[in-house]
Amino acid sequence: MTEITTQILLNLLIAFVWMLLNESWNVMIFSIGYAIGFLIIFLMRRFFPVHFYGRKIISIIKLFSLFILELLKSSVVVMIQVMRPKLTIQPGIFRSDTILKSDWEITLLSTLLTLTPGSVVMEIDPKAGVLYIHAMDVNEFRTSISKTKDKFEKAIIEVMR
Repeated sequence: MTEITTQILLNLLIAFVWMLLNESWNVMIFSIGYAIGFLIIFLMRRFFPVHFYGRKIISIIKLFSLFILELLKSSVVVMIQVMRPKLTIQPGIFRSDTILKSDWEITLLSTLLTLTPGSVVMEIDPKAGVLYIHAMDVNEFRTSISKTKDKFEKAIIEVMR
């Protein structure tokens, strides 16, 4: 069992003990107990051999908010492209290298890129660290998809490592 899992289980144990001490099986009481446990584990973080697990939670929230922001931005770009009187897009496929190594990291990156409108990850070569991406408009999307990919890679590394 990893040390981060130990911290989470310890926090849950503190929350349940708090519920027992208050003689109430209420979600609010559990939340207060969880917050107290979170604070206790944070204050005792130097006694654990790994970093405080709250950092991972913050990293996950950052990744999720980055995805929502990129989803909104790419949706607006696709909407503008589609609503033009004359469709002047040039669809195409381009190659993009990734710094991610594990299968989980590459899968998460390709899923996040595919969920943003205007692009689809068509092929993955995990050994070479290469993604083949189809873009709705290669000329306009290549730089934006590359920037988005770089942002996602940094956030995924923060969450997964």
